[in-house]
Amino acid sequence: MFSIGEFATTARVSVRVLRHYDALGLLPPAAVDPATGYRSCSAAQLGRLNRVLALKDLGLTLQQVRTVLDEEVGVQELHGMLRLRRAELAEQVAADAARLRAVEARLRTIEEEGTVGTQDVVVKDTEPVRVAELSAVAASFEPDEIGPVIQPLYGELHRRLAEAGIRPAGPGVSWYEHAGEHAEAVRVHAGVVVDAGQQARAGLEVTDLPAVRVATIVHHGPMDGVGATWQVLARWIEDSGHRPLGLGGEVYLDYCPEDPSNGVTELQIPVAPVSGGSPEGA
Repeated sequence: MFSIGEFATTARVSVRVLRHYDALGLLPPAAVDPATGYRSCSAAQLGRLNRVLALKDLGLTLQQVRTVLDEEVGVQELHGMLRLRRAELAEQVAADAARLRAVEARLRTIEEEGTVGTQDVVVKDTEPVRVAELSAVAASFEPDEIGPVIQPLYGELHRRLAEAGIRPAGPGVSWYEHAGEHAEAVRVHAGVVVDAGQQARAGLEVTDLPAVRVATIVHHGPMDGVGATWQVLARWIEDSGHRPLGLGGEVYLDYCPEDPSNGVTELQIPVAPVSGGSPEGA
């Protein structure tokens, strides 16, 4: 038998908690000395205490915990409840982390206003290229909506290319289109430049991207901070006598998954001069 203090130390809880559980009838002492009132606990009670703590961690009130314990929930059922709660907590942590990244990216966008000049914008004609691609729909053009869609696409695309024995002939390229199914939905195309002779095959679509005139700007660093660079490009298009011909896309000049801060990405938006305007940089 253990004293209350010894039992608390063994179970890694406080004496105050044990006294509280005793008062609620959750964990009465194994024995009480009738002469002194001295209470003792048994190692056999550790199992019940572990269940009390586990159910409390599930979010149950102590009254609900007592009800569950009185119903003698089995080990397997308790394990199932804990696994479910673990999955819920992991999902919540992931969602909170995603929101934190979005807030940090928005703060960077605000902090970087004016630090990237429109003098860095270049207008050029792209070369026609053949790309192997996969596509999916994102809820919007927000970086925190695009990222979770495009990253798995590239992982799957490279897996299929390796399986087919196709080696990339150029950088990764992505482009975006209004999906049509929803006002803000965007179809995300994840592609890799391949040899001109490559043909489509099972599980792998091949697309020819035509030559087009684009306004471009180079973004340095992780893609969760790309919003500020897109805004610089948009401001230049508005101020320069051009009009956008679509949502544009990205060319991953130096993709650095191990250290995204070293990434180099060219942002592109197809443009045309506004009728009667005198575009700059054309």
